[in-house]
Amino acid sequence: MALTVPPRASYAEDPALSLGRKVAEPESRNRTPFARDRDRIIHCTAFRRLKEKTQVFVAHEGDHFRTRLTHSLEVAQVARSLATALGLDADLAETIALAHDLGHPPFGHAGEDELQVQMEPFGGFDHNVQTFRVVTKLERRYPRWEGLNLTWETLEGIIKHNGPVTAKLSQPSWKAITEFDAEYDLGLDTWASAEAQCAALADDIAYNNHDVDDGVQAGLFHLKELLDVPLIGPILAGVYKEYPDLDPGIIRLEAVRRMIGAMIDDVLAETNRRATASKVSSADEVRHLDHALVAFSRDMLEDLGRLREFLMARMYRHWKVNRTRSQARRILAEMFQLFMSEPDVLPTEWFARSQNRDDAGRARVVCDYIAGMTDRFAIEEHRRLFHLDVWN
Repeated sequence: MALTVPPRASYAEDPALSLGRKVAEPESRNRTPFARDRDRIIHCTAFRRLKEKTQVFVAHEGDHFRTRLTHSLEVAQVARSLATALGLDADLAETIALAHDLGHPPFGHAGEDELQVQMEPFGGFDHNVQTFRVVTKLERRYPRWEGLNLTWETLEGIIKHNGPVTAKLSQPSWKAITEFDAEYDLGLDTWASAEAQCAALADDIAYNNHDVDDGVQAGLFHLKELLDVPLIGPILAGVYKEYPDLDPGIIRLEAVRRMIGAMIDDVLAETNRRATASKVSSADEVRHLDHALVAFSRDMLEDLGRLREFLMARMYRHWKVNRTRSQARRILAEMFQLFMSEPDVLPTEWFARSQNRDDAGRARVVCDYIAGMTDRFAIEEHRRLFHLDVWN
């Protein structure tokens, strides 16, 4: 049967009508503005570093666990599939998905938690804001501007793919957003495009499924323990029934594959229902709804809540994971405090950036340096700084 490609939705973003870039530049002859954004993200330094940044496990713990890079690629694939099925601009959805984790520090959530603690007196830390700073300031690749000079639609999607952010603007960690918005209005009080919302849901789909996959592979829980968990349990039971003698590894992969399919189908059905009910007919109308357009159904949200409860108890709070989190937080805390008290041990470029700044300004430079590290580099840098057997 031939593949049916849905017609372009009336509420899709049109790259020909993009609001452009903060710094004007000639358009590409052979790429849309959103495709060009995607390529800039793929080629930037922060994207390459995702290959050795992790979420739950540390990069050296195994070659088969997801990293931020493999996660971002999985999110991009799901986001592109959702956008295509809904008649949206797949390039924009993919671009936002590829960028969404650029600001994460080493050691996953443990690293973010520790930087929040260390930066509390100096304006705080938020990985979404850090992602925005990476693409608007910290990446230095062009002669005429800092950052990547991405389109308005991509920047909007990066900072508010989860919804309006005005309630966060009073937080010190969001100061960079308020300053940028004062010069280049991103409409922070509205929803982002449907494409950005696809990227947000794709993130949920990807991490729920790969955490199940990685948790079983790591031996933190057995596949059959999931039989009583909503969503994955019935799917897993169906796979066991259909293939009673199949290798457990293939059963795990087949169950995860089917769960991804079920979640995507749910998003498509719920989004089409909401689009019909709200009668949206333009991208601007999507932004001004009082709710998300792209969403899970209520039943799916309840099932995912139960799955997250299982993963929280059996994976995220497992003693082995807690031990890794403890080690990671100590590494980052000790480096942060050393760099603050002795900034001259920072690499030359970063030391230069820290000069002639107050404590908050120096702390932000230190935070930027640490947040950009990979897991492996952070471990090695800590050894160079604190272990006498390493002198280079």
